Amino acid sequence: MSNRHIQLIAIGGAIGTGLFMGSGKTISVAGPSVIFVYMIIGFMLFFVMRAMGELLLSNLAYKSFSDFAADLLGPWAGFFTGWTYWFCWVVTGIADVIAISGYANELVPGIPLWIPGLATVAILLVLNLPTVKAFGETEFWFALIKIIAIVALIVTGLVMIFSGFSSEAGPAGFSNLWSHGGFFPHEFMGFVAGFQIAVFAFVGIELVGTTAAEAKDPEKNLPKAVNSIPVRVLLFYVGALVILMAVTPWTEFRAGHSPFIGMFSLAGLGIAATVVNLVVLTSAMSSANSGIYSTSRMVFGLAQEGDAPAVFGRLSPRKVPRNALFLTCVLLLSGVVLLYAGENVGKAFEMVTTVSAVCFMFVWSIILASYLVYRGRRAALHEASAFKMPGGRVMVSVVFAFFAFVLWALTTQPDTLMALLVTPVWFAVLGVAWAVLRRRPLHVARAEAFRARLQAEGRETGDREPATVGAAE
Repeated sequence: MSNRHIQLIAIGGAIGTGLFMGSGKTISVAGPSVIFVYMIIGFMLFFVMRAMGELLLSNLAYKSFSDFAADLLGPWAGFFTGWTYWFCWVVTGIADVIAISGYANELVPGIPLWIPGLATVAILLVLNLPTVKAFGETEFWFALIKIIAIVALIVTGLVMIFSGFSSEAGPAGFSNLWSHGGFFPHEFMGFVAGFQIAVFAFVGIELVGTTAAEAKDPEKNLPKAVNSIPVRVLLFYVGALVILMAVTPWTEFRAGHSPFIGMFSLAGLGIAATVVNLVVLTSAMSSANSGIYSTSRMVFGLAQEGDAPAVFGRLSPRKVPRNALFLTCVLLLSGVVLLYAGENVGKAFEMVTTVSAVCFMFVWSIILASYLVYRGRRAALHEASAFKMPGGRVMVSVVFAFFAFVLWALTTQPDTLMALLVTPVWFAVLGVAWAVLRRRPLHVARAEAFRARLQAEGRETGDREPATVGAAE
């Protein structure tokens, strides 16, 4: 993939379904303080991406963060990270199928929910089967559509604000940000509640890491994509939310309804509102498309290491991990089942997004833990790096503290608490699977090689601790 593919995939990964569909709920519970919610999350995840970037560029043999986790933390870390990341994207894909079905039902009232759900999975399978370049090109245009939609919203909103637009809720103006109870109308706990769904809006931000192995000139393109994260957050999240709440008081927003569609409808642009509905649907398709791409590559890598059935380690004549692709698509169909099992589309979406957010935080934490080990054991590589993570170990501690805060925030609401309590079941299943797999000859050999490498590194640095870590493995 070329630079334009990598840059747009990075931007598309930072603009998820959570912004288009989830921001209605986030605004309704947090009020204008949601602006700070998105800024804080974006700030913290920037350091996760910088840590990932430094690690990937320290050894171009790394194809993903699962590779450096296995190399630095041990084979168990590669197993847990790879499968959890796969699970993250399957769950996210299910959320996207739910969102697509909901929006399709708004566009075509009365259509059975299973029809758009099934059609989505079929389309995504067709888009990903040809070649890697086909995925890159598809995602490039998907991301471009999302960018155009957000820019159009910002421009339309500014015109409404400065032209004196007024609706039943009152006149448009930036004063709406503080004139309806201030920036923190629901006080601190309302602010905390905003983090629950907002974290999900950022899942996929690490996708640039999984595309690094198939990119041209990663030493140039990867840093450029990572460093543009703060600008993307300010423009696409903060900019869009400020305009939305300036045009319409935050008290008018509610969960399950896209504020993007609502604003264009309010402007009297009925056709534009329908177009935005299609754009939101495209955004969900983009997210699911990215998920299918990344999960198929992750399962393929796991199969190559003996951590997944060998059948998933085979490539098609066009070098696409076809069997791994089929596995993910089949599991995405469970999103259709959830649509009928849940109370409504909104409730089903909230449940799966919470599970997804918790699992993604685990993956982000593994990236940071790998960085800490890398700093301790491979100090020379860190010193030679041209893309050092700013803040180093101090910022890793700050981000870990932030993740602990988000987990606590998820316990404050009944719906997110339920999903949080269910998530450990996944890690229990992985623990049992690893306990069985680690006894196989291939895994025993990998563990011994890992111990030998730790001991060698310990002798080189004069540090005896790595041998102790290896023995624990």
